Amino acid sequence: MARQLTGRIVIATHNSGKLREMRELLAPHGIEAESAAALGLAEPEETGKTFAANARIKALAAAKATKLPAFADDSGLVVDALGGEPGIYSARWAGPGKDFRFAMNRIQTLLIERNARAPDERRCHFIAALCLAWPDGHTEDFEGRVDGVAVWPPRGARGFGYDPLFLPDGFDRTFGEMDAQEKHGLPPKGKGLSHRARAFMKLADACLKRRD
Repeated sequence: MARQLTGRIVIATHNSGKLREMRELLAPHGIEAESAAALGLAEPEETGKTFAANARIKALAAAKATKLPAFADDSGLVVDALGGEPGIYSARWAGPGKDFRFAMNRIQTLLIERNARAPDERRCHFIAALCLAWPDGHTEDFEGRVDGVAVWPPRGARGFGYDPLFLPDGFDRTFGEMDAQEKHGLPPKGKGLSHRARAFMKLADACLKRRD
């Protein structure tokens, strides 16, 4: 049986977009969340070979540093025609300045080099791995995925990262064109569409009690 989470938690991220989404997902459960950035925690080196491994590295580092449970995400865009790139290196493709427009341009350039122009040649998916870690080293791991197509040009100024490039299957708007409720709102009001929301619903079912 999964370990239950109550009280205060550290969100092990320095990414303001991820922090905002995570706080919105946690809010209905009455969880008080502090960010790693606000607590002055350094970002650990992500040496894992998978999304799950990197999420675990971040969550365990924050839990051990603060003596509190910690919640970490590792996520990225996987493009089939690029052999799975950028994958776990999605953030690094944006460089130290977090220039995701540059990263999206790089993806488009590589797709054109491979003559990937039709939608079925531009298949991709977002993956989110979430990890809850406790100071004693216990972890709970969850993963969510959403499939779609890499569109060009990027559309929308909402969201963050690669959202303007990603058109989820069954929709006519990119993540960058969706508001927060449509992208990652949870049932009953939302559909839990995003990769992060899908992973979080698994986490919530296992480790959280909803506050009425």
